[in-house]
Amino acid sequence: MKRIIHRTPDCDMNAVSLIKMYEDSFRRHWDNKALSDFQGETITYGELARRVAKIHILLEEAGIAKGDKVALCGKNCLAWGVSFFGVMTYGAVPVPLLNDFKPASVHMLVNHSDSKLLMVGEIVLEGMIPEEMPDIIGIILMDDMSCQFSRSKALDKAFAGLDKKFDKKYPNGFTIEDVVYQAEVSGDDLAVLNYTSGTTSDPKGVMVPYRALLLNMKFACSVLPLTKDETVVSILPMAHMFGLSFQLMFELLLGSSICYLGKMPTPKILFAAFAEEKPKLIITVPLVIEKVIKQKVQPVMEKPLMKIAMAIPGLRQLIGKKIRTQVLNAFGGNVDSLIVGGAALNADVEKILRKIKFPYTVGYGTTECAPLISYVDWEKYKRGSCGVAMTGCTVDVFSDNRRDNVGELLVKGDNVMLGYYKNPNATRDVIDPEGWYHTGDMGLIDRQGNIFIKGRCKDMILGPSGQNIYPEELEEVINNNVKYVTESLVVDRKHRLVALIVPDFEAGKADGLTAKQIREHIVDSRKEINEQLPMYSQISKIEIRTEPFEKTPKNSIRRFLYK
Repeated sequence: MKRIIHRTPDCDMNAVSLIKMYEDSFRRHWDNKALSDFQGETITYGELARRVAKIHILLEEAGIAKGDKVALCGKNCLAWGVSFFGVMTYGAVPVPLLNDFKPASVHMLVNHSDSKLLMVGEIVLEGMIPEEMPDIIGIILMDDMSCQFSRSKALDKAFAGLDKKFDKKYPNGFTIEDVVYQAEVSGDDLAVLNYTSGTTSDPKGVMVPYRALLLNMKFACSVLPLTKDETVVSILPMAHMFGLSFQLMFELLLGSSICYLGKMPTPKILFAAFAEEKPKLIITVPLVIEKVIKQKVQPVMEKPLMKIAMAIPGLRQLIGKKIRTQVLNAFGGNVDSLIVGGAALNADVEKILRKIKFPYTVGYGTTECAPLISYVDWEKYKRGSCGVAMTGCTVDVFSDNRRDNVGELLVKGDNVMLGYYKNPNATRDVIDPEGWYHTGDMGLIDRQGNIFIKGRCKDMILGPSGQNIYPEELEEVINNNVKYVTESLVVDRKHRLVALIVPDFEAGKADGLTAKQIREHIVDSRKEINEQLPMYSQISKIEIRTEPFEKTPKNSIRRFLYK
């Protein structure tokens, strides 16, 4: 097994401004590969900087001011990364939105965020209705940086003369010396507005300050096993903080590159990319590693003869080594560290990983912390935990006996958000007067500082590609749109969303329906429900319950009783 050596980052980690850190990195790694679409276009840091400079001219000519918000909505791709850095290094505020959202949700979030401009991918463009977003000056297709809609003469003029303005500003061509970012920002300035959801009329926009991103980036660059000339295969949606921070922003401080697989890669494409890129570092959600283990390893290890062989010390070591090689090869054969985040790793899968001595570790974070809260190198990782609090961040447990009892995990540090955009009540609910962020997650901390998650107050479900699914939002869609529903509960069963529904038989009978007809009506409503939900949160099955759900004294459903 290779020993992980923490490398010294090849970027200016002493820079006060995150934007200046990217200026420094783009200069240092000018000829290095930066971004690529799998089996498609590849650009260097120099080309990335050139395209960013053109976006700066466009934003300035269009009248976008520093601090204005620009919404980004498209699949994971090279153009998305270019657009993000074009907006952020200009000093405007990127507002990443999942391309899986229904058009109505995108319209709502663009409006709620007060975005002045919308940049979309081709997959999103078709559903956009400008009249539903009255405050934006235009819509730009990020794939080719073309103007698709404008209600601004300044934007029209900016596009009409963009190439000439660029050539005039850089008459000798765009060079390393031209990478100079003028945006002046402080630690508490808003850097990114990231929405944790988009299904209801009450969205939560997490206001991520520069200090939170800076703390995450400095920590990641100092401990994560990656260096320049290495490639990370992008699996996570960049519209979420986990993907944005650790499969875009982190790599481009080091001189590394990112390979994008598109909207939602199939296992075939994913493992083909691993085979081609041969990444040393893989950052993913549990589902990816669990699929490999459950499909390729677990069936073999559960055979009677294999169990007998694994009980013999000499054979156990030999077989474990062979299986480890098989798993490593599935990820390209060059992995020296796999980092899992977003949700807990399946206990049975983790046992197998320990048996074959696979180099994995589990981290923990939330959007509100941009996102990292805890992490530890795989060599120090304690099974079942999610690492220790990262440098610059304090994690505590709110309980009567803080080191022995399970309680709510609290976080304090520069990584904590400013609050929820235009939602002071929700902000007060999670950030107390002393500055502690209440995660809503239950856990404990052992004497060595290892954090163990024991349950989620928030009941968040992790989607197939790392999307956050909030069952309460899906239940609201069901309760508000399906006739004869008393109450509903959405649960995760083997990565499939199942809606448990208690019918209102009395209302149905009043309309002349039989109990059978009421049940059939509700079950048949699944298509209607899914038409209002993103693809990653589609309801797979509806189960009818005749008894009401058990409630707490506050009349909340005791969710943990239903699986």
